[in-house]
Amino acid sequence: MKLFGKLSLLSVMLVTIIALVAGCGSSDGGKKFLNIATGGTAGTYYPIGGAMSEILNNEIKGMNASAQSTGATVANINMLKEGQVDLAIVQNDITYYAANGTEMFEGKKVENIKGIATLYPETCQIVTLDGKGIKSIADLKGKRVAVGAMGSGAEANARQILAAYGITYDDIDEQFLSFSEAASALKDGNVDAAFLTAGYPTAAVQDIASQNKVRLLPVEAAKADALIAKYPFYTKVTIPAGTYGMTEPVEAISVMAMLVCSDKVDDALGYEVTKALFTHLDRIQAAHAAAKAITKEGATKGMPIPMNAGAEKFFKE
Repeated sequence: MKLFGKLSLLSVMLVTIIALVAGCGSSDGGKKFLNIATGGTAGTYYPIGGAMSEILNNEIKGMNASAQSTGATVANINMLKEGQVDLAIVQNDITYYAANGTEMFEGKKVENIKGIATLYPETCQIVTLDGKGIKSIADLKGKRVAVGAMGSGAEANARQILAAYGITYDDIDEQFLSFSEAASALKDGNVDAAFLTAGYPTAAVQDIASQNKVRLLPVEAAKADALIAKYPFYTKVTIPAGTYGMTEPVEAISVMAMLVCSDKVDDALGYEVTKALFTHLDRIQAAHAAAKAITKEGATKGMPIPMNAGAEKFFKE
């Protein structure tokens, strides 16, 4: 009986020690795996997401983060919904649609998405070649126009901007092409203009401009005001002269790129992620010129959905 008592006591002590050790293991976070959905390699999401994964791996103990090339916003939100990724860079307008079950997410509301931060303006760029003689969005009637990949954020922007000029897909020969496909089609003469939504300068447009004189079509102030009244996530921007070799600045509109997470990212991890990224912004800004517009002060502006509580805590500090 004494031996049994001693063995029982020893068992209790072993269980206690194991529990304490396990507790220590979870308190330092253990191994953390995060997949970050970005976009195509010709856009801005991919290099910025790559920089983010490096920061998280370097700054958070036990972190194993990786960025993957994807079909950008709509694909990213669907991957987040299905639990295939944990973080994603997306457009704020499409995120709004997803959270509210509208537009391309009609009847497919996404419940498990939380905001980490808004990042930088994503400008709706309407690109043509100077030799085409197209000077206005109104001139696109009857033309072959790349409007973005089917169901993408860029395609939604194209449709909305065209509508502001009284143009529908019935009035153009629409081509559902990605950034890189649109760039190739423009250079090869297979389309007359292309809609791209990305932070400028965009690699796909730089590629076109390296071999051709490009023209960006403006969204005039009155049309921009009408769009903003209908879609409040848009903002006015000016693309500076010289961005792609242009001699004059161009009026345009933008949405915001933002970083979101699934509800699998708890508040503690959300805080760690946000702190790591926003205390090392210089590393993200070095990855792409568009990232220079990311600031801690502007990280909650244009936030269209509830935030991860840990991220919100960081910005309130």
